[in-house]
Amino acid sequence: MHRCGKTGFLVGVAFAALAGTDPAGHAADAPGRGKGPVGVVCNVKVVSDKVEDVSSLDAWRKSWIRPGMTDEDKALAVWKTVVKYRHQTPPPNEFLQNEKNVHDVMKTIHVYGYGMCCCAAANIEQLARFIGFDARGWAITAHSVPEVFYGGRWHLLDGSLMNYFRTSDGALAGVEQISKAVMDWHEANPGYRNNERKLRAFARNGNWKSNGPALLATCPYYTKDGPNPGGWHGWYSTMIEYDSKVSKHHVYEYGYSQGYRLNVQLRPGQRLVRNWFNKGLHVNMNGGGGAPDVLKQRRGMGLQRRLGDIAPGRVGNGTFTYQVPLTDRALASTALAFENLAADRDDGPAPVLRVRDAAKAGLLVLRVPSSYVHLGGEVVLGSVVGSGGSLSVSFSDNNGLDWKKLAEIVAGGERKVDLTPHCFRRYDYRLKLELRGARTGLRALRIAHDVQHSQAPLPALGQGENTIAFSAGPPEGTVTVEGATDPARKGRQLIAADFHPASEGTREQFFRVKAYGPEGGRVTFPISTPGRILRLRAGAHYRARDQREGWRMQASFDNGKTYREIGSLPGPTPGASRYFTFDKVPKGVHNALVRFQSTRQYNTLCIFDFRIDADYAEPHGGFRPVKVTYTWEEAGVEKRHTHTARAPNESYTITCRQPPLMKSLAVELAE
Repeated sequence: MHRCGKTGFLVGVAFAALAGTDPAGHAADAPGRGKGPVGVVCNVKVVSDKVEDVSSLDAWRKSWIRPGMTDEDKALAVWKTVVKYRHQTPPPNEFLQNEKNVHDVMKTIHVYGYGMCCCAAANIEQLARFIGFDARGWAITAHSVPEVFYGGRWHLLDGSLMNYFRTSDGALAGVEQISKAVMDWHEANPGYRNNERKLRAFARNGNWKSNGPALLATCPYYTKDGPNPGGWHGWYSTMIEYDSKVSKHHVYEYGYSQGYRLNVQLRPGQRLVRNWFNKGLHVNMNGGGGAPDVLKQRRGMGLQRRLGDIAPGRVGNGTFTYQVPLTDRALASTALAFENLAADRDDGPAPVLRVRDAAKAGLLVLRVPSSYVHLGGEVVLGSVVGSGGSLSVSFSDNNGLDWKKLAEIVAGGERKVDLTPHCFRRYDYRLKLELRGARTGLRALRIAHDVQHSQAPLPALGQGENTIAFSAGPPEGTVTVEGATDPARKGRQLIAADFHPASEGTREQFFRVKAYGPEGGRVTFPISTPGRILRLRAGAHYRARDQREGWRMQASFDNGKTYREIGSLPGPTPGASRYFTFDKVPKGVHNALVRFQSTRQYNTLCIFDFRIDADYAEPHGGFRPVKVTYTWEEAGVEKRHTHTARAPNESYTITCRQPPLMKSLAVELAE
């Protein structure tokens, strides 16, 4: 660790050189430019040869979609993915989307690992569209299902209740074919309609297969008495769900949010531990909904096992800690703001990070991004406060647009600040410390969080030799704009208005266009990044019922003087999800405006959900050695393996002499 002398290191032009900026304070365009040290290692990934690499949509496609596959093979790979990485139980609720449940397949895989039927339907639609298929959803009786289109017809792939069916020609059946088969059987066998008790009795001992609808007899996943592999729904459920006389069936889009990325970033002093166990914590705590039934067990996950899930459980509670290195030169390059501060040697009770010029406030702003949802957290400060001085702590969860003061400290000593009410259900926030007065400063600063993650995609070990692949890079970060379009979600989650959009001709709820006619409407969001913008990624779940109406997504890089097209959201549709990537960003740009511009409204034009991501080059992003620590048990004896990766791409082996019970995986920068 580098320690400066009593004069400290300075801020201003000297700090600009240290942090890789020009004297005006603009971040360096290229990662690693400038004279300062590498301050952040990005996209840290650990993969074992026992678990597929699903760290991104591209990685998933490489792992699951292979050359020579037929369209059916690819569609079934989508189905198997959704079945393997999720479990049917009360869904995670982030309250960001109109459905309130989490509808993002990458969040399902990495953060949660469970959900309900609407979540699974959205996941199937998202993956299918990613590899080039058309997809749609259906609302049927007490159930939500998706279809994938290929070979000139639609095909049901139910990842929620884990079934599909085949027609007489061997093709996967569609919703309407299944519904007809069920209804024809009910017409020929009166007395069973919407009667689960009688249908269960009928199904026993394989009777569902011998004497039920021939189409349903082709399902390979109903058990002898009719339940599915999870043991809850089954043949008898299908006989009710696909009966359109019980309730009206219709095509319905289970809108999803696309854009979340697994990007583990490590700064000096940061440590991420992901566990193959949990402490009972989950995102639906505090009145957010039901607890998942897999907190303590793996009930009903036999098919997931057959598909290769080797994790000992499903819900993981990890920890993220950041022991801020107050005297490390890297702090200046990783902080969003480091003004009027000096770092000194650790000499007795004096602060090691202090106000340099007592006539002005010292400012430290840190960004705390996470790939996993925060469930709780705290800041622990060891402070020294000079006579008449103070130290304030503020929090921002909307990219620094607004700040909430959490604490005003006027006496030295240790102080804990609870972040849980503010960071709960968040993935990113900023912390601001303002120091005032001579001799005011910090002796220690520690940030700690509990996070939620799924155990299923973690790089577990198996008995015998395990090959571990480590990689890091590219050196990128992401700033996200995503808030609920229903203002009633305020208090549970960020809403769209929290990101200070400029609105013309639209209502706050769902961006509903106010007027029918040519006026249209628009909603414009500002977005700023610490480094130069590399690309914009954006999408929406929207409604445009008339073929003459729709939305256009546009971006401006000159403060609104001109706009460029990102993508279009056309009608006619009662609901659809679309996602676009725009990488023709002018060089050196740190700010953008992204807007949803409507055409003329003919019929209830609106946007249910949206997400905007700006990927940027991390100033002083690069590589430095990373320490990877596995912990597991063999026959009740704890085992540990630590490897220090000294290059951005390395592989090594770990041997388990007996079947391992996985415990934890920790990553941190090596000293």
